[in-house]
Amino acid sequence: MPLDPFFRDRLRTHRRYLLTQAWKAIIGRMPRRGIPAADGTPAKPATPARAPLTPRERHRRAALNWDRTELRTVGLAGPDVETTEHHVDVPGHPSVRVRVYRPFDAATPAPACLVLAGGAFRIGGIDYPTADAACRRRAERSGVVLVAVDYALAPEHRYPVAVEQAYAAWRWLHAHADELGIDAARVGINGTSAGGCLAASVTLMNRDRDRLPIAIQILEVPVTDLTGRWIDLRATWALGIPAFLAIREMRSVARTYLGDRALARRPYASPMRAASHRDLPPAVVLTAEYDPLRRDGAAYAAKLRAAGVEASATRYLGVTHDTPIFVGALPAARRWEDEVVAALRRI
Repeated sequence: MPLDPFFRDRLRTHRRYLLTQAWKAIIGRMPRRGIPAADGTPAKPATPARAPLTPRERHRRAALNWDRTELRTVGLAGPDVETTEHHVDVPGHPSVRVRVYRPFDAATPAPACLVLAGGAFRIGGIDYPTADAACRRRAERSGVVLVAVDYALAPEHRYPVAVEQAYAAWRWLHAHADELGIDAARVGINGTSAGGCLAASVTLMNRDRDRLPIAIQILEVPVTDLTGRWIDLRATWALGIPAFLAIREMRSVARTYLGDRALARRPYASPMRAASHRDLPPAVVLTAEYDPLRRDGAAYAAKLRAAGVEASATRYLGVTHDTPIFVGALPAARRWEDEVVAALRRI
């Protein structure tokens, strides 16, 4: 199906971003020489009044500003729901903050779902406006208590920090179900993109470690194999993005999160690589036609089915990886959210 007209201008912006990042990488590898002063001595840089932002800090600040703009222009603000914040201890790793979204008319005890947002493992979090708004909308529409995890970002905190934090939040949710007004027998997990990878990994950890009740896993445009085995470059080719740019971006994400790319073969880093997918919870997988991760989602659903797990996989045509954000402007995004809400109501 042709790309939805909504994405045409966005595609041009994305191409410019990828080209700019590639050019910066090339320039960054070139030796730098100082400009000599008039007397022939190397010029000294002016002393800044305060320490400048690092490139990563600038990138994260720009991403947060972009996210604010997206919510205002093409997103949809979330309703007022009851929220509380908690800090969860993580053995051997930094503690993690979680935010609980409870609809005012939710039953007690209520079903719940652990939520892991995306951001390529290096940006994003529960304070990003679109992520917060999505939790508010989905909690209010479904009547399910959502527990969003503010997992640590790479490269400051590499694998397995984020997945161990996510699992600690999963155990905390069950351990504190009574005080949170949650029915511990009716709990699911939801993740988007990098968060989808973490969510799928948590289901494996749960099977291997504690076997706490888990009703469903809802995976939106998930990456499930960080080796890149299932990347579908036909999707980027259809967008007019050169393959080398797409491959470079994917490798950058894996390298930033893992440090050592050999770790991509570990099942808690790449849930597709698990030796077995038996005894995992039913799965609802959503993918996008113009997304190089579309095979990651579809192939993972097929792995689950082959292991006897109930799994559905839906590919939305004419749309891209970040479709769930655009509920204020794109009918396909609203239909996408309807499907997620319907899955939440199954808990």
